[in-house]
Amino acid sequence: MKVLVVNCGSSSVKYSLFDMENQQKIAWGLVECIGLEEAFYKRQTLTVPQVKTSCKVANHFEAVQIIIKDLLDEKTGSIKDIKEIAVIGHRVVHGGYKFSKPVLVNEQVKKDLKECYSIAPLHTPHHYAGIEAVEKMLPGIPSVLVFDTAFHQTMPDYAYRYAIPSEYYEQDHVRRYGMHGTSHKYVTQKAAAMLNIPVDKVNLITCHLGNGSSITAIKNGKVIDTSMGFTPLAGLVMGTRCGDIDPAVIVHILAKYPKMTSDQLNNLLNKQSGVAAVSGIAGGDMREVEDAMLAGDKKAELAFNMLCYSGKKYLCAYYGILNGIDGIVFTAGIGENSPLTRAKICEGLDNLGIKIDKALNEPRSSKERFISASDSKIKVMVIPTNEELMIARESLEVLNKK
Repeated sequence: MKVLVVNCGSSSVKYSLFDMENQQKIAWGLVECIGLEEAFYKRQTLTVPQVKTSCKVANHFEAVQIIIKDLLDEKTGSIKDIKEIAVIGHRVVHGGYKFSKPVLVNEQVKKDLKECYSIAPLHTPHHYAGIEAVEKMLPGIPSVLVFDTAFHQTMPDYAYRYAIPSEYYEQDHVRRYGMHGTSHKYVTQKAAAMLNIPVDKVNLITCHLGNGSSITAIKNGKVIDTSMGFTPLAGLVMGTRCGDIDPAVIVHILAKYPKMTSDQLNNLLNKQSGVAAVSGIAGGDMREVEDAMLAGDKKAELAFNMLCYSGKKYLCAYYGILNGIDGIVFTAGIGENSPLTRAKICEGLDNLGIKIDKALNEPRSSKERFISASDSKIKVMVIPTNEELMIARESLEVLNKK
């Protein structure tokens, strides 16, 4: 039984094909630079190393078509018959107020998804294009939508509401939703197993640190708070996002630059801020920032310290809210691969019972492991995230319930 996972991003489409008998990924790849003069298709299987080809792709619909044609290719494909695919799982960034759990796609679901366009305009239209492409290329194969926001919908109202007039919540559904839920859910389950604690009893702080970052408080296996809000802009200082900011700063900017449009402001806060803005390093890649910092670059050092400080604030706040925890999890690109970031965030937290073993933490490795010191009261872990497998599992679960 196979599950195809499709992830349509702002300018790329990633895919993974899983054999769910052993939950092994057997083929994967992506189409990137969609809409540019030259795009690229990268593909790989268990037996064939990565192959990269140049192509011209106008939109996400065409990108998904390229992927499926390749998977069905008689000579190089991984699927002989589309009936081998039990279900297609689609990663969707934002479910808004409409979706609080994975759903099987039907016409009403597609209509409701369109109503979420405004809340994630860089992603949701592309998710929709991916759904339509697989419906055309793989007729009769069911699709399931798995939402990044779904895992966070157990937050209590006092955590997800904003202190603004009620009509903005009641009419416009303005509230905190949270992101990276699929990742946080996956590592929660993994951490519970590593700690030998039932998932419904485990208390954790999960740190998904990448170009986009979020930290989540888990009580008895469920989310009670998370750092991102109505959109992925809130919370930690990130690669190109500002993170938490006084709303009056936005009012000040608009007053000073009255010709600035909402799109320009959105671009400023989401794509021109964060680590990139402070360090001066385009894209805010943490590997480049750390290298520059170690070479003596003060702007890079400031950016690094700002990111880690914002992470430590959330970690300590959630420790207090949870009144003690079983473990801390670091995951995603930075969380898995940056010993410096992990060490800095946990630095000086000895009184909370949080101590990192330098030797266990040091390798730049995303290998699943404990990195806490032997006398640390709180277990600290590195767990590679696997959002694609989580999507495959949840898609199959929805299908089986049907």
